[in-house]
Amino acid sequence: MTDRPLQPRHLSVTVMDVAKLAGVSAMTVSRVFNAPSSVNAKTLAKVQAAVASTGYVPNRGAGGLRSAKTRLVSAVVPTLSGPVFLDTIEALNSRLQQHGYQLMVGQSGYSTSTEDDLVRDIIGRRPDGIVLTGVVHSELGRQRLLAAGIPIVETWDVALDPIDMLVGFSHEAVGRSVAEYLLQKGRRRLAVIGGDDPRSVRRAEAFTAMAQAQGAVAPIVHLVPAPTKLSDGRRALRSILQSNLPVDGVFCSSDMLALGVLTEARAAGLGVPADLAVVGFGDLNFAADLDPALTTVRIDGRRIGQIAADCIVERAAGRRPPELIVDVGFTIVRRASA
Repeated sequence: MTDRPLQPRHLSVTVMDVAKLAGVSAMTVSRVFNAPSSVNAKTLAKVQAAVASTGYVPNRGAGGLRSAKTRLVSAVVPTLSGPVFLDTIEALNSRLQQHGYQLMVGQSGYSTSTEDDLVRDIIGRRPDGIVLTGVVHSELGRQRLLAAGIPIVETWDVALDPIDMLVGFSHEAVGRSVAEYLLQKGRRRLAVIGGDDPRSVRRAEAFTAMAQAQGAVAPIVHLVPAPTKLSDGRRALRSILQSNLPVDGVFCSSDMLALGVLTEARAAGLGVPADLAVVGFGDLNFAADLDPALTTVRIDGRRIGQIAADCIVERAAGRRPPELIVDVGFTIVRRASA
């Protein structure tokens, strides 16, 4: 856990800042956004350059006092179809409601450009806080968030230099720990079946590096498009088995993928864990009830949501949260599959 002082960078970039940089009036800047055809090309270019330089996004909800509170918090998640983020969203919503805030959720779809567009639209409505999944954003998106002056909480990840506040865990540490766990179980020919999103890839890379550092054969890495499905796990294991490369342990980037791997292993006549150890990620509500019960990585998503909500409430009230960076850690839940 790390503590940092409040930074002046959280002050909002205003229309006056853009006007000063472009050498025009605030009215001209407003016309560029609302009636660009009424602005001559040279002035339009100067204002657009100033907007790009500052990351300014106009306040689409401006109509009252600038200091007025919306009592609205926006959250951005990669997908609403997968259950892994549900505990976080439910806890975030519940805690915010206790303080009189409403939650609006948007889906970025594991796409940087979609996240950029979504973040721009969210900032334009000036919510009292924004909760993001992950810390990997485009330079444009990060610039806009820094310029907005809105309380920001990045979640489900860690970073040395978050935009504002952060609640998460290390994906690299997860990958290393699962590799160590399987190696301690005597598994030496490992594979990773994971989504192609940045967090999953980082877990896979750390898993692979740790396995090789401990003298194991370089793990097989099989990536599938995120968000991942049960059928992806089945096809991935089938492909690995058809390659005739020996494998005795698999780390999956989601419990849903792991369920697909267990299903395909049974169809192929493999015993789990006798022939193949399987570890998932997420500890979803079905993991303990599978046969065999799934060994998996548990993330306390509910705690992430609660802390994120508390951070937003404190910052929106002009107070300093007790901690600006919180690492909630993770746990390998040992069950019958590995």
